[in-house]
Amino acid sequence: MQPRDRGTIVQVGSALGERSIPLQSAYCGAKHAINGFTSSLRCELRHQNSGVHVTVVQMPAVNTPQFSWVRSKLPKHPQPVPPIYQPEVAARGVLFAADHPRKREYWVGASTAATILANRIAPPVLDRYLARTGYGSQQTPQLAEPGRPDNLLQAADGTKGHDYGPRGVFDDKSHDRSAQLWLAQHARVSFGFLAGAAVTGVLVAMRMGRRR
Repeated sequence: MQPRDRGTIVQVGSALGERSIPLQSAYCGAKHAINGFTSSLRCELRHQNSGVHVTVVQMPAVNTPQFSWVRSKLPKHPQPVPPIYQPEVAARGVLFAADHPRKREYWVGASTAATILANRIAPPVLDRYLARTGYGSQQTPQLAEPGRPDNLLQAADGTKGHDYGPRGVFDDKSHDRSAQLWLAQHARVSFGFLAGAAVTGVLVAMRMGRRR
């Protein structure tokens, strides 16, 4: 990319790169590292006046197969923290970021936006909330199968290979659309809605004031 002085790098981040949760210290650490690495790289590219763009897509909980073979010592079957989104939602976010890389980062899913914003405003509150709910929200009611295979030391697909597909076992709990992502992709429309709502609110307030 540097010799051509053009191109786009899309980093796949996570809401957990901004707000850590219990039982996910290694994952959260890795996603925090992506944010730090990307910010540093972005500054270096700007220092060089490079035409290469870099952006980050912060993901919500996604229904991927990893929860069926991740090594877990929890008493019940692991799951992503709801609300859960289908992988296609995440893919649409990455594709849009690749086509529109001038924004520093994109948020996919209302839960991602809520998590990041809440952590910036009141992190101690989230500490207490996650201490109470973070364990139960990452487990299904189903007991974990004893001795179930995992992919920690070797690939779960075996020596002959097996395509598990992009989706996990939580289809019935997963959203296949994200209104928040649509609004992020249509910023002008979103701004128009907000501006219209603000004007309407002012007019209503003025009319009520006149009646009083």
